[in-house]
Amino acid sequence: MAKDPVCGMTVDEGKAPAKSEYNGKTYYFCSNHCKAEFDKDPAKFVKEDTGHTSHNNHCC
Repeated sequence: MAKDPVCGMTVDEGKAPAKSEYNGKTYYFCSNHCKAEFDKDPAKFVKEDTGHTSHNNHCC
């Protein structure tokens, strides 16, 4: 299972309605809308893995 980087929803890679590649990694989306938002500015949704987690960014 993958996590939609836009909305945070869990997505089955085999059934995901949309996907994009960015910096050599494939991202899966729950909808074409989330994919379109990601494609506008991928860096906004992809954070470098620093080993720290943040609880300040919530979607809903």
